Amino acid sequence: MDALLAALLPAVLARKGDLLAVKDARSGRHVHVNDAMAKWLRRPADDVVGRTDAELFDPTLATALRAAEQTVLAQGEAGAVLVSEHSFEHAGTRHDFSVLRQASAADRDGRRWLTSVWTDLALARQRDAQLRQALEQIEQQQRANDALRRELADQALRDPASGLYTRAHFEDQLRREVDLSTREHREFAVVFVELDPPSEKVRALGDAGQARILEAMGRLLRGGTRAMDASCRHDDRRFAVLLSGVGLATAHARMEGLRRQCATQIVVQDGVELSFSVSMGVASFPHTAHTQDELLAACSAALAEAQRRGGNHVTLAAIRFEAT
Repeated sequence: MDALLAALLPAVLARKGDLLAVKDARSGRHVHVNDAMAKWLRRPADDVVGRTDAELFDPTLATALRAAEQTVLAQGEAGAVLVSEHSFEHAGTRHDFSVLRQASAADRDGRRWLTSVWTDLALARQRDAQLRQALEQIEQQQRANDALRRELADQALRDPASGLYTRAHFEDQLRREVDLSTREHREFAVVFVELDPPSEKVRALGDAGQARILEAMGRLLRGGTRAMDASCRHDDRRFAVLLSGVGLATAHARMEGLRRQCATQIVVQDGVELSFSVSMGVASFPHTAHTQDELLAACSAALAEAQRRGGNHVTLAAIRFEAT
């Protein structure tokens, strides 16, 4: 009986739905089948016990099953395991099974038992496909959650009126750019952009007109800068742009293009066409300033000069020359 219990161990490990059969190794006759095996054979369990595979299957399949059993028995070791796959037709249906076979040691009467656990590969593949699909759905949900968290975090850093970054985030970016440029001896530019005094039409529409101008300004700044650049709403009417790795001349050319875009931009509010223009002050590191504070001061001075010239103008900060 101990040998029989040892032979039945795979049944404990078998997954739900697997077919279990225990045979007398010498005669090949079944001594036990589980309910799943009996149901698959379409016979009562009592009708299967005592029969051989030759009585249950066609001769070709019965021969293949017996050959696999002889292989595991020939290993001569108690507990020896053999896994083989069998594809065949039974009761008019095509089947693919993976069969695990284990032979027991001989009992006191010299009998050996052969236990087999049949796993329907179609069901196993279906379970695997369902598992892969579930894992993919979980991964997709995780990616969606990560994207949502990034979006919410990004929104917290942006001004709702213009869609640009906040001043605090811009200043963090600027500090990092100063450190990087100092270490790597590279240049970058900072631009202050300020809306020129509003037209009578904009003033007549009040906050609604101003909101449309801010939206348009934010859209133009986002479209006119690269991913490595940073744009922010600095205060009510002023914006700041950090142009990474860009010198004074290139920054001036790019901002001149943006100035022309602003001057020709038309937005509509309540059926009224609105226009606006901007003044800009451009400074660069390290040519016009050597510290962050000096850089911002140079931008402010250049912006004030652009406004003094009547607005709708881009002015460059003066280049500093070191005394020799």
